[in-house]
Amino acid sequence: MTPQDLHDDAIVIDGLIIAKWNRELFEDMRRGGLTAANCTVSVWEGFQATVDNIVKSNQLMAECSDLVRPVRTTADITRAKEEGKTGIIYGFQNAHAFEDQIGYVEVFKQLGVGIVQMCYNTQNLVGTGCYERDGGLSGFGREIVAEMNRVGIMCDLSHVGSKTSEEVILESKKPVCYSHCLPSGLKEHPRNKSDEELRFIAEHGGFVGVTMFTPFLRAGVDATVDDYVEAIEYVMNIVGEDAIGIGTDFTQGHGKDFFEWLTHDKGYARRLTSFGKIINPEGIRTIGEFPNLTEALLRRGFSETQTRKIMGENWVRILKDVWGS
Repeated sequence: MTPQDLHDDAIVIDGLIIAKWNRELFEDMRRGGLTAANCTVSVWEGFQATVDNIVKSNQLMAECSDLVRPVRTTADITRAKEEGKTGIIYGFQNAHAFEDQIGYVEVFKQLGVGIVQMCYNTQNLVGTGCYERDGGLSGFGREIVAEMNRVGIMCDLSHVGSKTSEEVILESKKPVCYSHCLPSGLKEHPRNKSDEELRFIAEHGGFVGVTMFTPFLRAGVDATVDDYVEAIEYVMNIVGEDAIGIGTDFTQGHGKDFFEWLTHDKGYARRLTSFGKIINPEGIRTIGEFPNLTEALLRRGFSETQTRKIMGENWVRILKDVWGS
């Protein structure tokens, strides 16, 4: 089986895409052979603005139903593969949209949200992000984790502070994830996770999606798809071949204004960080180049079985554990 044949046959899941929603993006997902993706519909938005985002996203998906389909269960991921479409999982990068209402968790589950990050870089009512002094998981946050467990929404800890992450991992009765992160063992950065953090989440049944965001990669803006695979291998050597997957953090189609919004607290307040030049690794600049990642994994020496797990099978298993179907 050639690398392209394997890619075409495999379940391919991207655990985090925050690209600009339009038909062109969906067409590129199909070029890349993407079976499903966790697509961000909320970062700094509150309840109403997030509902509005979901309404717009539903409308766009209806208009592009020849390319994409909604995902509520892992069976929907299988159906997307069979239909030659890309399944869209709605996800949040911040629990801010829950506001102070536990009941909103189930409302968003009913609207199709399957993965929610507890905090985005800074503190909210649940806990603390990775760019602030970490006060840990709040009492309200414990209730939110319990409700997410109950309704079947996965807890994501990618931008979450170390102490808050540890306490969510211990509090949750279902597997949690870093949907998109890199190891600080290859590059020190507030967004990267230490070997100890990676080991801890895996030892407690959790999951790690490896990102390719070049400011966090060792080679920075000079990174290639092979540098990305180096990071995948590094993480897999810590967490094992069953607890790892892909979470690219594709920001395809967005301009400078979008990154200014992302990098300020609440989207407008103090500056939290500056990424500098934003360019994806050579060889996987766009979602349409996803087959190059499968080829690079095989070239690095990963087996066909390991490659299938990394590219998507592990995501399906862990999501089924959390969603229940």
